Amino acid sequence: MGSQRLTQTQKLLQKLSPQQILIMKLLQIPTMELSTRIKEEIMQNPALEEGENHDYEDNFNDNDNENDNENDNDEVDTFDDNQSDDDHYDPLDDFDDYLKDDDEDDAAYKYVANNSSPDDKHYEAPITNETTFQDTLMEQLGFRKLDEKKRKIGAYIIGNLDDAGYLSRPISGIADDLLFTQNLDVTEDEVREVLEIIQDFDPAGVGAANLQECLLIQLRRLNRENPSKDCENAIKIIEDYFEEFTKKHYDKIVSRSGMSDEDFKKALDIVLTLNPKPGGSMGTASQNSNYIIPDFTVINNDGELELQLNNRNTPELHVSKDFLNMLKEYAAGKDSPDKREAVSFIKSKIDSANWFIDAIKQRQNTLYVTMRAIMEYQKEFFLTGDEGKLKPMILKDISDMVGLDVSTISRVANSKYVQTAYGTFQLKYFFSEGLLNDEGEEVSTREVKKIVRESVENEDKANPLTDDELTAILKEKGYTIARRTVAKYREQLGIPVARLRKVI
Repeated sequence: MGSQRLTQTQKLLQKLSPQQILIMKLLQIPTMELSTRIKEEIMQNPALEEGENHDYEDNFNDNDNENDNENDNDEVDTFDDNQSDDDHYDPLDDFDDYLKDDDEDDAAYKYVANNSSPDDKHYEAPITNETTFQDTLMEQLGFRKLDEKKRKIGAYIIGNLDDAGYLSRPISGIADDLLFTQNLDVTEDEVREVLEIIQDFDPAGVGAANLQECLLIQLRRLNRENPSKDCENAIKIIEDYFEEFTKKHYDKIVSRSGMSDEDFKKALDIVLTLNPKPGGSMGTASQNSNYIIPDFTVINNDGELELQLNNRNTPELHVSKDFLNMLKEYAAGKDSPDKREAVSFIKSKIDSANWFIDAIKQRQNTLYVTMRAIMEYQKEFFLTGDEGKLKPMILKDISDMVGLDVSTISRVANSKYVQTAYGTFQLKYFFSEGLLNDEGEEVSTREVKKIVRESVENEDKANPLTDDELTAILKEKGYTIARRTVAKYREQLGIPVARLRKVI
């Protein structure tokens, strides 16, 4: 039988503190959402307050000098110097940390966060009251003579349409939802009947389960209003040869359907006029409110770049005056279990408030130094707006410049935007790999992608450029790249293969 032994091992583990986790989470939040996060923290922590401090610390220190002295005398009387640490709890330990003057730190923070003047332009999210397509459908539903039950079914269906106007929920699921959420007992036939009414609304195609049904709804309405052979052929293409249509296998459709090339061309022209996303033609509530608020602004002042950090969603924060007063009062009182618990609670809230304020400061400072490094690295682009001036740049390049971890730079780049004279860009736009041209110069892959995009835009749509032909074009311009790499760049640009770009 083996013997059991007790051994001791030493391991070096790296763990993140709660403060570090908080900073990382705040870094990921864009400016648009930061104010919401701050308000949540204020709701959870009564020791944290928003707004200017009104020189509270100076007034507090001046007005309470005499009281401080009296309290100091009381404390000497209350706590016996001969008592050991185990005999009593001294709430005044590190008390100065809570009332220290942070003006110097705040000044540095404000320089970074508020580096703007009253003359600067203020960018605010526009307020919109645009009508969404759901609103339009509800209005049309109100014009129909329906009983209350069908009206509720219709409202629920409309509320479940996605941004494109499709109903992804099955009819059986809608019936079950109505029973459980509204205690409305309906059959699938009743849901289907109301759905067919909604599918007759404008814009045409809403309420479809998929693209094929969406196109058929539009084509059948067109054929009812203006019957024609071309429209009937279009219905036949979408109804019987939808898979071939999506893959642009037009030759197969012509041969299998018996249509002439001319008839097929006319039918295809009708299909191409249809709207594949009828809901998107008017916009949804989420789309109408999806505005980008830039986190940074880069200004070109006669060849000198100036960086501004948008701090308008970052209010000034400070520790509550009431909590500081309570801590002082409890600390000056007699030692007791109740007092210990109260002081511990107050201290924890003040600590939490200070951590959050420090995290906001570090967030602003990290954003500023990271964006400044990007601005300096890509100076030629910010001066000219020429995409060809973008230098190859990876996360490690900026990480080495500012002395921050690559993961930190990634968090900043993935969710932040900068406004320039040439448009608003996401920070990750400026990061790209490099490659060598035939002259041995390192260029950004964005330059190559730009050539690919422009070549496709100017191609003959009846004979679109293949990946081999794009590779040849790049080689003529001095970029010797493998065909599979060109295909990768094309896919990253969202450009389909040549066959799917072909237009008859």
